[in-house]
Amino acid sequence: MPLREPTTRLSALVRHNALLMLREPGPLLSRMLLPLAFMTLLRPLYLAAQGRAAGTQQVVVGTLVTFSLLALSIAGSAILAERLGRTWDRLRGTPLHPVELLLGKAAPVLVALLAQQLLIIGFGAGVFGLGLPHPFLLLGVLLSWSGTLLGLGALIGVLVRSMGELSAAYDIGGMLLSSVGGALVPLSELPAWVADVAPVSPGYWATRGLHAALDGDTHTVVTACGTLLGTALVCGALASIRLRGRSSRLVAL
Repeated sequence: MPLREPTTRLSALVRHNALLMLREPGPLLSRMLLPLAFMTLLRPLYLAAQGRAAGTQQVVVGTLVTFSLLALSIAGSAILAERLGRTWDRLRGTPLHPVELLLGKAAPVLVALLAQQLLIIGFGAGVFGLGLPHPFLLLGVLLSWSGTLLGLGALIGVLVRSMGELSAAYDIGGMLLSSVGGALVPLSELPAWVADVAPVSPGYWATRGLHAALDGDTHTVVTACGTLLGTALVCGALASIRLRGRSSRLVAL
């Protein structure tokens, strides 16, 4: 019984949040379709600058990291919508533990993030001829990166107080983290100081890990995944602390 009750609550939360996401499919669809148009339009520039193989890899990896960072809006709004919709107090009146709430919110978003990233990778492979010789390394990086995005999104969702603040956080933060991380433009082409601060950005480790996975560099993949998972745990812990009161129950936000 002690295990059955949390499992029942968690499954109900997952179904509830999946239904909320499907009722408003606009943001999700835009995050799925815009990257494909972006790659198609900008790929010729990357090919001219880096050659066919390197240019194709750069545009796919850069697009994936940039647009998955913009998908922070989906993760953050999953929590913020409860607060703005005045259903947060109802959640506080239930036996829910903050960790259960975060997991229930995270599961449907994780599926959406992985679907977005796999769509981008599949489009790059099927349309542009991107080679995928090491799929398991690639999957490891995608899962680690998705975990980082979930942690960041949850932390943003419990800190901001309006959709305007959320929009600013993922627009400015997403573009900044991806640009400084070398997603859109290789670090070798940016000013020297950018390379010095790039490791602070999770986007740097996602970009580095994806390139390494495509090249078969296992050591770099392990380092990148470890850093991304560490970031995910820190952000998730901070979000849980923000949600937890003295009695380990949800607090007012």
